[in-house]
Amino acid sequence: MPNLASLRSPLAAVVAVFCHVSFADIAAAELSVGAAVVDITPEQLPVLVNGSMTARYADEIKTHVNARAIVVGDGQNKIAMVVVDSCMVPQVLLDDAKHRVASRVGIPADHIMISATHTHTAPSAFSALGTPADENYVPFLRERLVESIAQAAEKMQPARVGWGSAMAPEFTALRRWIRRPDRIDLDPFGNPTVRANMHAARTPDDVIGPSGPEDPELSMIAFESLDGEPIAVLANFSMHYFQDQPISADYFGLFCDAMQRKISPDVVVAMSHGCSGDIWRRDYAAGETGLEHTIDTFAQGLADIAMETFRSITYDQVDDIEMAESRLPMRYRVPDAQRLQWAQEIVDGLNGELPKKRPEIYALEQVLLHKMQTTKVVVQAIRIGKIAIVTTPNETYALTGLKFKHQSPLDQTMVIELANGADGYIPPPEQHHLGGYNTWAARSAGLEVQAEPKIVAAGLRLLEDVSGQPRRINKESIGTAAESILKANPIAYWRMAEMQGSIAADASGNERHAMYEPGVVFFLEGPPLPFTRPGQQNRCAHFAGGRMHWQSGAMNDEYTVVLSIWNGMPTDARETTGWFFSRDFDSGISRVGEHLGITGTANEPGRLVWQRGTDSETSVGRTPIEQRTWNQVVLVRSNDRVRVFLNGNPEPEIDTRLQGSKGTAPSIFIGGRSDNESNFEGRIDEVAVFDRALSKDKAVDFSRQ
Repeated sequence: MPNLASLRSPLAAVVAVFCHVSFADIAAAELSVGAAVVDITPEQLPVLVNGSMTARYADEIKTHVNARAIVVGDGQNKIAMVVVDSCMVPQVLLDDAKHRVASRVGIPADHIMISATHTHTAPSAFSALGTPADENYVPFLRERLVESIAQAAEKMQPARVGWGSAMAPEFTALRRWIRRPDRIDLDPFGNPTVRANMHAARTPDDVIGPSGPEDPELSMIAFESLDGEPIAVLANFSMHYFQDQPISADYFGLFCDAMQRKISPDVVVAMSHGCSGDIWRRDYAAGETGLEHTIDTFAQGLADIAMETFRSITYDQVDDIEMAESRLPMRYRVPDAQRLQWAQEIVDGLNGELPKKRPEIYALEQVLLHKMQTTKVVVQAIRIGKIAIVTTPNETYALTGLKFKHQSPLDQTMVIELANGADGYIPPPEQHHLGGYNTWAARSAGLEVQAEPKIVAAGLRLLEDVSGQPRRINKESIGTAAESILKANPIAYWRMAEMQGSIAADASGNERHAMYEPGVVFFLEGPPLPFTRPGQQNRCAHFAGGRMHWQSGAMNDEYTVVLSIWNGMPTDARETTGWFFSRDFDSGISRVGEHLGITGTANEPGRLVWQRGTDSETSVGRTPIEQRTWNQVVLVRSNDRVRVFLNGNPEPEIDTRLQGSKGTAPSIFIGGRSDNESNFEGRIDEVAVFDRALSKDKAVDFSRQ
């Protein structure tokens, strides 16, 4: 008879193995989180401070600067995220720190994200423009970064994660504005290339509008223990820096301190830098708004909004995390032979001294870029359950952040800039055409013109990899005003909500796509008519010397054009303020050309003006069009009769009979005239073309939604 113990042993072994596997799987599926704050305030003073054109030293500490680390694990993988109070930290320093973490803690180097807050009042860890890195501070910072991750890893405990998001538009605004075509400024090389620049709107008469959109989202990823105790909060906001005295963590540190006081003395709060390359706190569009804040009231006001959102966060138990990294080869915009010779002569004259004047600074940068030639930049994506993070190593425009958020496979996506390196500004390609500080070739802005779309493409691909889902397609919703246009069956309808050039998509379904020329920027706030669904922002293009061009083919002399315009140009600045519609042959004015714009000094300024061929056939409207306001214009051409309606008024602004030459031209231009004379300076949106003359009632209805 078999021994009872011998029967039990195999069964016990099976049960033991089963239990072991099950419990291991459960443990492996449990999210764990640890967080720590490590002081990185310099121990040796004075210390070099980054963030200015020329070198400066600090010998006082106003506020401590810190590295705030969060380590997340799922039993299989660990990810470390660090936010450091620094202007910029170079990739070589961060890679060194990551490899040290890998040896000490066991987290792979490509599973570590370290980003800078971009305070302009921290010790210099990165050489750029006229400021070198502080040689004594760099090794100290490296060791403290390693220590922050090690301490966070030691504190890991089972946790839940939650997401929060709020809008804080009163705390951020665009700082890069487009200059008038008659107010172009000089670049550091003495050339008149600056059509857009930071803070140009300090003199409102010099500018025609902001060069891009804002992103007012304040987002947070929060972690709590299984018994509901807060562990860490990773916040993100797109506002460049406030401005403080060194050494200081700027508003980033004050925000973290305020949140910690409100939540718990044991919680770690980190404020990461959103996409702020063209963003600051002052709203130039609203005059003096934004100047009332002190740094303390700014940080406290932002923390108040964050706390209201934090209290509403719900937490989920997450069983997996994922991280992916890509290192992209990039070229620098190196000087040509003539500029290099100019630069080398200036650098030789410095005799080893640091540059102090703007031409000296940029001359040195040309010599350095020539030596560097190429680099590799780091892009990362992280997923924690249904929450995503994507990073760039650059000072990234708000539009770039919106490209990630609108196309990410996951709705809850945070974009962190100046992560894993300090590779300078990456303006979208169309911004290079407008020039300005953010585009001047230097280590602070030296990557190739196509760097931004390449980094966006890499980030979206990584988001797809970590989520296992395809990216979303950004498409403007159809509100009642857009629906009204579509129901009228246009032959082409350009909604002009593109996030980049060069194709203007036709929403009519007829595939009559148009082309944007250089001198157009994208995704600005559109007109107030309900072209999109409630709660969704309508977007438009802003014209700054360029046009949108469509080959209209055999369209006859009966047609209708509907469009919304926002003029940014003063009406007393030139003879014609700007032509926003033109039908003619390219590069000239023919006898059959038809052009619609806004009058300047040649007529009573600020009215609609219609021109046929040359100036011999010109008609002017009655109603002044106020600068920087949205207006809907409807042009109805019926054989030899032209009527132009404004803002739904049934009485046309222009009602004229055409004389002279018969015939039509093959091209339509939006945002400028066929000969590029006095092109429109401002925003245009929701352009529809019909191959028939609409009735007056229908033309007027488009403005009555």
